[in-house]
Amino acid sequence: MTSPFLGLALPAGGRLAAYNPTPDAGAILGVLAWCASAAGVAGLLIVGIQMAIQLRRGEPGEGGTYFRGFFFVTLACLLATTAGPIVAFLGDLSLH
Repeated sequence: MTSPFLGLALPAGGRLAAYNPTPDAGAILGVLAWCASAAGVAGLLIVGIQMAIQLRRGEPGEGGTYFRGFFFVTLACLLATTAGPIVAFLGDLSLH
């Protein structure tokens, strides 16, 4: 039985081609960072609205749920907005 990935293997002593992203890659990362920031602000607003609506309910331990939502939204926003600087810091990612 042959594997469908057999043709993808490099010949003996072969080298992988270097990946050179186009100049538009930085612009795409910038737009994605702005979209992630907007989604983060929207997420924080939603968590705040949920807190305001459920203020009168008063279940014990309910604050942890909102803190968890706040934490996840903030972490996701931080991760998404730092993708561009991380890629720029790593520099050339070609396999030599």
